Amino acid sequence: MSFNTAITGLKAASTMLDVTGNNIANVSTTGFKSSRTQFADIYATSVVGAGSSNTPGSGVTVSGISQDFSAGTIEFTNNNLDLAINGSGFFQVDDGQGSVTYTRSGAFELNKDGFIVTKNGKYLQGYGLDEQGNRLPIGNLAVTQKESPPKATESIDLSFNIDARADSSLLLPDYNKDEPGSFTYTTTVRTFDSLGNEHTIKYNFAEQRPVREYFTFDVDQVLPPTIPATATVVISGETLTITDNAGVWEFDANELADLEQKDNRFDGASFAYDGSELYFELKASSTDAGDVVVTDGTDRLDRTNSVDKYRDANEVRTYTISAGTGTVEIGGVTINLDGATPTANAESIAAREAQILDRNPAMESVQVNSLGQLEIRFKSEEGDIADDVVDPYPVVGTGGVSATLEDTVQGDNSYRGYYRMYAYLNGEELLDLGKVKDWGNGGGSAALGGTGETEPGPILLQFNPTNGLLRSINGTQFPAGGQVPAITISGADPANPLTQISLRLDNTTQFASASIVKNNQQDGYTKGDLIGVTFAPTGEMIASFSNGQNQALGVVAFATFENQDGLQPSGDTEWIATLASGNAILNPPGTGLNGTLRSAALEQSNVDLSTELVNLIQAQRNFQASSKTLETANNITQTILNI
Repeated sequence: MSFNTAITGLKAASTMLDVTGNNIANVSTTGFKSSRTQFADIYATSVVGAGSSNTPGSGVTVSGISQDFSAGTIEFTNNNLDLAINGSGFFQVDDGQGSVTYTRSGAFELNKDGFIVTKNGKYLQGYGLDEQGNRLPIGNLAVTQKESPPKATESIDLSFNIDARADSSLLLPDYNKDEPGSFTYTTTVRTFDSLGNEHTIKYNFAEQRPVREYFTFDVDQVLPPTIPATATVVISGETLTITDNAGVWEFDANELADLEQKDNRFDGASFAYDGSELYFELKASSTDAGDVVVTDGTDRLDRTNSVDKYRDANEVRTYTISAGTGTVEIGGVTINLDGATPTANAESIAAREAQILDRNPAMESVQVNSLGQLEIRFKSEEGDIADDVVDPYPVVGTGGVSATLEDTVQGDNSYRGYYRMYAYLNGEELLDLGKVKDWGNGGGSAALGGTGETEPGPILLQFNPTNGLLRSINGTQFPAGGQVPAITISGADPANPLTQISLRLDNTTQFASASIVKNNQQDGYTKGDLIGVTFAPTGEMIASFSNGQNQALGVVAFATFENQDGLQPSGDTEWIATLASGNAILNPPGTGLNGTLRSAALEQSNVDLSTELVNLIQAQRNFQASSKTLETANNITQTILNI
């Protein structure tokens, strides 16, 4: 009996030495999990007989060898295909023959077919992704995309600040895309066509000048020599009737109102006809914003003032100051006069210009014209002061002097905050930004019954002159902080005329600071080649291409078990699922109890070398002690035999 007991001790100690030696041997094995020897005592009992207190025991047995699945230290590498699990879970690998194993060793590589495999050729398992990014069933993870096809630009996010201190009155009167002096600000955005060719879109922003564009047409060229009592012209598709009322030609007020509603560029109050020449003005906000078509109902009329076509938007009042002695009060400034002629009194008033301007900041100048009349010119940004119910700047004569208002030129400050926006493909071809064709050119607003067709040309941007925030794009108003409407650009893809680009100008401003680009983003790109693969903490396998694009190709699957201690080691730092462990539960990293994934990192062995060396000493001691038991039992037996 003693011999058998000693032998069981030797066997148990030998097994402990084997387990400890195996742990020490794998101290540098990636993903290795150390094992621990578990012992149990042996008692021989009979069905009927002595109780346990009379049983000496039959030795020791190895009841099991359990593994420690605690995480090892993560060591970072320079290879993105080296993967480590930070937390719970196993990689699932398949040998391609139906054998599935599980491992914590993430030293993977690409094989010649683009599959991600272990060093012994087993395939890493994960979820594939369809074109919409939805997960597909579990399968072999592979880098299937070797190149990234080109994508045409379809969206541009552009924001900038235009310096509000820029003086639009200094701009050249005739816009020229190649003349910087004719526009306020310019910026360029890179784009791509559907074949991956790179292009640019240059944007020019011309602030509306403080002028009104006026038009004259020689109506006699299409009317009989004898002017009838009624004449008609068609402007932007709207018929205007001009009636001779006792020698004064008058326009129909309702027709003018309809024209202004249809095409809000026109100022109905400016229309005039002297029996031969038609005259009208555009609002200062709409100068140069589009074509104006005037016909006799059939043929287009020629504009007669094609060179001299602007007047200042300042309000100008002309007064006749009578001769004599008295006083004149101008905007709160009283001036004593005793001139022998009207011109002399007007000049005496103009001599006090500095005092008058100081008292009245809305005024720009007080001068005498060539006819000896007094001209008061108001600053353009003040608008049409004459429309005020109460005149804030009256000119009143008293005593022997009178001040008679002879003429008022309408003021217009609607230009404030308005910019014409142009776009050019590669700096040359004018693009369609959504400018609606003029009514007379077969266009017109669709909301008012027009075709709604657009054409290349400028659109208007409007900033709030009080806070510098963008508030209108191409006639569409929106509140501060509201949704900024997108601008649709057509014709910017030479390879595919159907491509349209959505341009967003969110956060664009007009502040009194340097003109700068605040954001410039576009979604197009050229063709790219695969340059690397990396993994996100949530398991996405992301391919990187030379064109700067990234594409998710799949998601690594992590396996967990109800009882991971029931896994059976199969070599190569791999385990096999058993009935004791239960089936694998597969989920992406970072979900449920799964740990996260780390790329360019490997999990080291969790063997504690100090502990194993102590276990080695303990196993040696146990072996020696059991050997001593065997030796003692042998001596006793030998003594008995010698009696």
